[in-house]
Amino acid sequence: MGSERRERMKVLGARLRALRADAGLTGAALAQQAGVGQPTVSKVENGRMVPSLDVLDRLSRGLGLDESTVGEVRELLAAVAAVETGSGSDGDISAELVVDESVRGARLVRSFQCVVLPAMLQSAEYARHVFLTSPGLDAEAVGRAVAARVERQSLLYEPGRESVFVLTEAVLRTWPGTPSLMLAQLDRLLAVESLDTVRLGVIPWTRPVPVLPRHGFTLCDRRSVVVEAFPSERVSTETDDLARYEEMFSRFEGAALFGGEARDLLMQVMGEFRGLETAVTQ
Repeated sequence: MGSERRERMKVLGARLRALRADAGLTGAALAQQAGVGQPTVSKVENGRMVPSLDVLDRLSRGLGLDESTVGEVRELLAAVAAVETGSGSDGDISAELVVDESVRGARLVRSFQCVVLPAMLQSAEYARHVFLTSPGLDAEAVGRAVAARVERQSLLYEPGRESVFVLTEAVLRTWPGTPSLMLAQLDRLLAVESLDTVRLGVIPWTRPVPVLPRHGFTLCDRRSVVVEAFPSERVSTETDDLARYEEMFSRFEGAALFGGEARDLLMQVMGEFRGLETAVTQ
C-alpha cells in the first residue's frame, strides 16, 4: 500500500472518529445506527479500510451529518480513490469488495448475475479465482480478500435479513479452475438455497430472458444499487438508477425458476460436471 494512500485513509478515518466523538456516540452505537458492523467502523476510523460510498453514506446518516459535512467526508473518500486509480493490487481489491461492503448493512439484498456468481454465494476457492483475475495481486493480498469475502457471507444466516439471488444458467456453466471446484461450488448453492433467509432463482437457457443482460447488479435495501460493470463496481443512490434496476430485477426474477425446479437444474448441472471430472481424471 502506498504511503500517500495510507495517509489519506488515516485523514478520512480521523475525521470520522472526531465527528463520532462530537456526536457523543461509541463505535458500537454508530455501527447500530448506521446498519454496519462494528469492525467496519473501527477499521475505517483507524485508516485500515476504505469504505464504499454506500458505507460512508450510512455512517454519515448515523452521525446525523449536515449536507456540508457529508460533502466534506465524500471529498476525503474521493481523495483516497484518486490515489487508488491505477495503483495496482490495493485498488483492484478495493473495487472487488465494493459489493461485500455495501451488502453488509442491508436487510434486503437482491442480486442479479449473468456471468459470475454473486459474491455472497462464492466458495473460498471460487472467490480466489475471482481475485486472481485482478492483475498484479500477490498471494497474500488474494488471501486477505478471500477471507474477508467468506467472513461477510455469515450475513446470509442472520435472522431478519432477506437475500434474493437470480442467476442465468450461464453463470452455472461459466467456470474457473476445475470441475471439482464447480462441484463444491454447486453443492454450496444447494445448501444456501435451503435457508429460510435466501431465495435462489435460475433463468434456464430454455427460457428467453426478458431483457438482454449487460452486467450484474445488486440492490441493497431500496437505498442503493451496486452496478458491476467492467473493470470495477460503482455504487449509486440516485432515484432514477434505483427505479430502473428495481424494474429490471423484477423482470429477471419473473423469468427464473425457484424452489424444486431450481434445485433440479442445479443437480442436472452437477451431473454434467461429474462427467467432466471423470473425463479429466481418465
